[in-house]
Amino acid sequence: MPISPSASSASSACSASDLTDLWLRGVAANQGAPAEVLLRLLHPAAGAARQILCEERGLPDEVADALLAHPDPGVRRSVARNPHLTPAHRGRLAEDPNVVVRSGVVFGPRPRPRRPCPLPDDVLLTLLTTEYPGEPQLLMFGEMVQELISSHQMPPSFQYRMRVHENPVLRELATGVWHRLTAEERQALLTDPDPDVRASAESCVGEADPTGRGAVFPGPGHYRWLVLSSYALSDAVLEAALADPEFRCSVAGNPYAPPHAVARLARDADPEVRERVAARADLDPAVWAELAEDPHERVRTRARIQPLPRTTSQCRAVNHEMGGDAHDCGCLILESYPEPDLDWYRACAESEEVMLRLAAARCPALPADLVARLAEDPHEEVRHRLASWHPLAPAETVLAAFVARPRQRPHLLMQSRLPRTGLSHLLDHEDPEVRALAAADPTLGRAPAALLTDPDDRVRRAAAANPLFTGDAVEALLHDPATAEGAAANQALPPARLHALLDLADLPR
Repeated sequence: MPISPSASSASSACSASDLTDLWLRGVAANQGAPAEVLLRLLHPAAGAARQILCEERGLPDEVADALLAHPDPGVRRSVARNPHLTPAHRGRLAEDPNVVVRSGVVFGPRPRPRRPCPLPDDVLLTLLTTEYPGEPQLLMFGEMVQELISSHQMPPSFQYRMRVHENPVLRELATGVWHRLTAEERQALLTDPDPDVRASAESCVGEADPTGRGAVFPGPGHYRWLVLSSYALSDAVLEAALADPEFRCSVAGNPYAPPHAVARLARDADPEVRERVAARADLDPAVWAELAEDPHERVRTRARIQPLPRTTSQCRAVNHEMGGDAHDCGCLILESYPEPDLDWYRACAESEEVMLRLAAARCPALPADLVARLAEDPHEEVRHRLASWHPLAPAETVLAAFVARPRQRPHLLMQSRLPRTGLSHLLDHEDPEVRALAAADPTLGRAPAALLTDPDDRVRRAAAANPLFTGDAVEALLHDPATAEGAAANQALPPARLHALLDLADLPR
C-alpha cells in the first residue's frame, strides 16, 4: 500500500518512546480493540487515553463493568457522563459513595443527545431519596430535579406516576406537571396529608389567583419576568404593565391575561408584542382575523399558520419553530404540558406551512410514509430537522444534514443512521470534518493516502485509522507522529500488535 513520503522519513527521526502517548490515545479509540486490551488502559499511566476510553466511545460490557467499579472517582464520574452508555449502565452509579460521581449521573451525558433516554425509575428514586448523612451536598433537591428534567432524564410520565407514591417528597413532583393532571388528581394533591405537597399544589392553583403573587408589581430581575408572563395579575399590576413598553411583551404571552388586555395588546405599536398575542391559544376569532392581516409579516404568519381552534401545546410547538421560546419559561414549563396528539403532527407534516412541517419533523412517532414525505421536502431546514430528530430519517437525508449543518454534527455522529460508507465523493470536501468522515470509509476504492498529509489533524487521524491500510503500511503510519494516533486506532491491527504498543508504553498486562 503506498504511503506518503513524509511518513517513512519521519519514522527515522522519531523514537517509539516519543510516540507512546499517541499510541495510547489511538488504542483507546480503536473500535476493534478487544476488552483485554482496553482494560490495560485503566492504569493511571494511560493518562489522557483513559479519559478517551471513559467518555468518548462505546464500551464492551466487561470494560464498562470495570470502569463503573473503578477505585478512582474521577474515572467513575467520566463514565457517568458517557453518552454511548445505556441509562441502565450509567444509573448503576446512582448509589456511588462519591457525591461528584452521583452528580455526574444527574447532569447527564455530554454531548447531550437530541432525545436522550430517561433513567430507569429505580435509578431516579435512588437519586432523589437516598440520604448521605454528614456528606456535603453538591446539589440541593430542587436543583437535582431541575437538572434531571432539563437533561430529559426525568420524563413527565415519571413525575405523573409519583402523584400516588408513599413518599411525600416524590408526590410533590407531580405538581410540576399540573397541566397533565385531571381535576380529581389535582384535588388529591390539594388535600394531601403532607403540608409541603399541599403547599406546592396550592401554589399551582395560585397562578390563576390575581390576589396571589400577581397582586403587587414584582421587583426587578427574573422574578418580575416570571410573574408578569405566568401569573394572574391584579387590575392595578396589569394596568401598570400595559402602560410600560418594557413589560407589554411579557403580558402578551401571559395565559391569564384577560380578553380586553389581549385585544389591546393585539394593536400595540411593537410588532413583537403583536406576534406574542398571535401565538396565543385563546384568541377571540375577531382578534385572530385582525392579526392575520397585520402589516408585519411575522405577525401575519404567526396568526395565519394556526387557524382557530388551537391548543396551548400546539401553539408552544409552533412557537419553538418561530423562535418564540425566548419569552417562555423554558423546557420546565414546556414539559408540564402534554404533547400535541399524533393526528395534529400528521396534519402538520402535510401542511403547506413550513413552520408546521418543521414542528412535525421533531415528532419521533411520525409514521414512515410522512417521514418519507418530509425527507423530500422542498425546504432544506425541514429535511435537516428530520435528520436530527426522527429515528426513521433516510441515511441520505442524515448525511446531507451532516454536510450542511456543522452545529448538528455532534448529535448526528452519535446516530447509527449517519452513513459511514459510500463517501468517496466527499474526500476533497472543503470542510475538514466532512473530509474526516469520508477518510474513515472502509469501502473506498483504495486507502486514502492523499489525506495522510491533510492540514487538519482530524482528517489525518481518520485516514490513518482506515482499515484499508494494513500490514507494513500501518506500521509505517504508527511511527509518524502525524499519523500515529490514527494508526493505533486502525481496526486492522490485531490484538497482539495492540498489546505490543501498550507494552512499549510500559502499561502492565
